[in-house]
Amino acid sequence: MSSPALSPELSEKNKKYDRQLRLWGEHGQSLLEAAQLCLVNVSALGTEILKNIVLPGIGGFTIVDSGLVTEEDIGCNFFFDTNSVGQSRAKCSKQLLQEMNPDVSSDYLDESVETILSNNPEFFNSFKVVIASSLKEKTLLTLSRMLWAQNIPFVYCRSIGFIASARLQYKEHFVIETHPDNKQNDLRLEQPFDSLKKYLDNIELTHKVPWIVVVYKFLKEWQTTSGKMAPSNYKEKCELKKLIQNAITKEEENYEEAVKAINSCFGGGRPSAKLLEILNSPASNQLSKETNVFWILVRSVKDFMEEDNNGWLPLPGTIPDMTADTENYINLQNVYRQKALNDADLVYKRAQQYLRELNLPSDLITDKDVKVFCREFSTISALKGTCIADEYEKPSANVIAGEIEAAPNSLMMIYIALRALDKFESEHGTSPGDIYVESDTARIKSIAHKFLNEWGITASFNDEWAHELCRYGGAEIHTVSAFMGGCVAQEIIKLITKQYIPINNTFIYNAITSESAVFKL
Repeated sequence: MSSPALSPELSEKNKKYDRQLRLWGEHGQSLLEAAQLCLVNVSALGTEILKNIVLPGIGGFTIVDSGLVTEEDIGCNFFFDTNSVGQSRAKCSKQLLQEMNPDVSSDYLDESVETILSNNPEFFNSFKVVIASSLKEKTLLTLSRMLWAQNIPFVYCRSIGFIASARLQYKEHFVIETHPDNKQNDLRLEQPFDSLKKYLDNIELTHKVPWIVVVYKFLKEWQTTSGKMAPSNYKEKCELKKLIQNAITKEEENYEEAVKAINSCFGGGRPSAKLLEILNSPASNQLSKETNVFWILVRSVKDFMEEDNNGWLPLPGTIPDMTADTENYINLQNVYRQKALNDADLVYKRAQQYLRELNLPSDLITDKDVKVFCREFSTISALKGTCIADEYEKPSANVIAGEIEAAPNSLMMIYIALRALDKFESEHGTSPGDIYVESDTARIKSIAHKFLNEWGITASFNDEWAHELCRYGGAEIHTVSAFMGGCVAQEIIKLITKQYIPINNTFIYNAITSESAVFKL
């Protein structure tokens, strides 16, 4: 019987978003399509960020900007043309951005962010992420505090000449699907669980069996002579490899694959130091009705490990591709898969028990949620962020000093220059270099040196960055904003889909030398 055809709507959607579905899957796409974003101030960078989020199908966006399109805007922003001059920046950019993906809803507000913060601060509460650029320092700190209190992620970014930066603000961010480059295989060959041991002991060693079987058979032989459970250093791994190589009588791919796999097939199933920090976090031991679901799941897994699984992590249930006949491979795959399902079921029951004790709805954690959580548990991540307003009021002087001392040409100098820019604009009400380049450059230098003195940093400020800021008078270069827009959009998608680890927390880009750096401030 043939399977039912996909509906035209579903198949068209999958076709449209095929490449990104390969990156974050249908569940990631669903989170993206359910999210609403807000962009405060229409800069070239702001519209480039939105473009790169509208194209993959964000649920909707709202633009907040009270300004009118100027000749300067046309020079750096591809979402305006000559007919846009004198019209609402918010309305014009909103219309052209939505044309890029009709499936995305859009709105705009011809009001300043200062007016909204004063008269209707609850306006921002419905957004998944708020993005802003070109804010006055006082407005930035007010918006930062308000979004921090509401636990809404905030991204502040700017692009001036050949300099660009982005700052991500979030209280906590939990990543379940981190997609590490080199994930440790969890095969349990050194201490196989009961069903795996039974399967491996009862299968005959031939050239048709998966290499996992080959490694297990020769590992048992190696264990007898070495007295150890698994090879832990280069010499011991070479010993095991030699045992397998000596048994090869002809071209046997599974034996050759087994030799290659020795370096990476042991050691899975136990928590890393980073994972132990999460398991032992007070947040997982002090559950309450306000606790994030992430910590309830962590506590459930922790109890499972301690009480049901002899300290082992839940089994992911996946095995790598390998040369073998179909029947042997599928049988082995089913052994791992069934154990993973059993582990996830026990974790799910514990999670449901905690939900009942906390008087929380049972559907807050689904069976599907637990299966994904258990599959990815070995590499989950819990990030703690910092507030932008706190950073401005109590800067991380030790971090700044350490970066500059380690590398005098560090891009941390750009951060200091941008902080001086904020102060200049607060004091003078205009961008440095907008009218007087040389005198404003001297003022930026003076403010930067004052910051360094206040922070107790003896290093000298690199004056070239003051001149770089002033020679553009606050103007953007579209190519720089376009590149930065792609980078920032990527980080926002990470926040929304809860996949891949976002930066924590400041990204600086120097387009002159094509250098970038991330700092935790």
